[in-house]
Amino acid sequence: MENTMIKSLGVGSRVNHPAFGVGVIIGLYPAAYDVCFVTYGIKEVGKNYQNMEIIEAIEAEEAVSFSAAEEALKNILNTWLGSADTVELGDKWIDGTMILKPKDSGLKSKEIPIDSFFHKIVMVRDRLRVMEQRINSSKLNDEEKVNLQQYITRIYGSLTSFNVLFRNKTQQFKGASSKSE
Repeated sequence: MENTMIKSLGVGSRVNHPAFGVGVIIGLYPAAYDVCFVTYGIKEVGKNYQNMEIIEAIEAEEAVSFSAAEEALKNILNTWLGSADTVELGDKWIDGTMILKPKDSGLKSKEIPIDSFFHKIVMVRDRLRVMEQRINSSKLNDEEKVNLQQYITRIYGSLTSFNVLFRNKTQQFKGASSKSE
């Protein structure tokens, strides 16, 4: 799309700023936009700033309600920063304990609440999703993107052992063999 800003960009328009990277317009003023950038947070950018690329333009509406803007921002943040869905531990593991017992009987065992361990696994999954999104939106060529995606798919495959902990199958890790494209 054109590299020049147009005055009719609305909330939800996606842009690429040379210094701040990819962002989404979340607020409109007579002479500026509030833009939420993935890495740098919310910044004000003048409407006449010429070096920002428009990735996806959404026409400005006359008036935007706060709840509509809030909903748009939630959707954008979920897309760019990872899932905000609640991931639940399987019922049989709630309040359970994981015991790590060393081979050497002279060493002490380690007990970890399964809830804490599960939370760490979910955080790894969410960070992998963010990494995947950043790879997809990067300026790498297609071959480089595919090579990096293959590593992520293999990581997901290695983590399938932990699927027994998830309550919902749809939230489990999927490796290369179970992915349908």
